[in-house]
Amino acid sequence: MIDRGLSVAEVDGLLEVAGPSVDIVKLGWGTAVVSANLQEKLARYEAHGIPVVLGGTLTEVAIRQGRVDGLVAWLRELGLRHVEISDGTIELEAQAKRELIERLSPEFTVFAEVGSKDVDFIMAPYVWVEQIERDLDAGAWKVIAEARESGTAGIYRANGEPRTGLIEEIAHSIDHRRLIFDAPLQAQQVWLLKHFGTECNLGNIAPADVLSLETLRLGLRSDTVERFALGGGD
Repeated sequence: MIDRGLSVAEVDGLLEVAGPSVDIVKLGWGTAVVSANLQEKLARYEAHGIPVVLGGTLTEVAIRQGRVDGLVAWLRELGLRHVEISDGTIELEAQAKRELIERLSPEFTVFAEVGSKDVDFIMAPYVWVEQIERDLDAGAWKVIAEARESGTAGIYRANGEPRTGLIEEIAHSIDHRRLIFDAPLQAQQVWLLKHFGTECNLGNIAPADVLSLETLRLGLRSDTVERFALGGGD
């Protein structure tokens, strides 16, 4: 789930209603730096056993400014055990990304992200596969397939439709259980769940959509009733 700047009251309400359905919270892009309620929110999520990761864009900024050591120190200070390493905005040499993953993975659970946030940038499927495999080999726990929070880039077309051939080619080479597919739009969630099953890892889910997604997984919504709802018996 992506937290774009929830208030403490909103976090409490979310956790009351849908806490068991949230596996991890991402504090979107660099919002953690400017959130006045950061410590309070982290405490709420920690109390419910929900890990928090800062947005990958913040890591990219730290890389660009040569302040990775400072970011790592801040993660330790905040008590965060997860980190996202991406290159969707900046150009990051493959070897530099590998070295950073190798450096941080012994201490943190690393999410690596592959794909550009530029809606006009098209990357061949084999390049996606090569980059994902490289990040996993370097020590990433899971790799996020980029789509932006709008769901209009990376593995999706500008209108939000899945690039089905791309996704299928990626999944043909990579175990989809090691992937997290950004899927902020309901139609994207439905397609991925139908294609990969109810336990497919989905990311960039808005707080208001957490329960909706859970009902899709359980076949409790019309979009997935026929695919996932179990038949009853006497």
